[in-house]
Amino acid sequence: MTVERSVRLMAGAMVLLSLALAIFFLQLAVADAFVGLNLLQSAFTNWCPAMTIFRAMVEGRQLRRD
Repeated sequence: MTVERSVRLMAGAMVLLSLALAIFFLQLAVADAFVGLNLLQSAFTNWCPAMTIFRAMVEGRQLRRD
């Protein structure tokens, strides 16, 4: 799985999870706003913090194999 697909998977899961939890706890709707704003800014800047973290994880895993 590529880094880009991992980020999309994580973002979709976070939105669905926070939406489900917002049904019971209204304060958790803030998580939806955070994910949405992060996706919006990444569309304009072409930089996403989650991609940076996932890439570092992949590079670390490759270093351990060598």
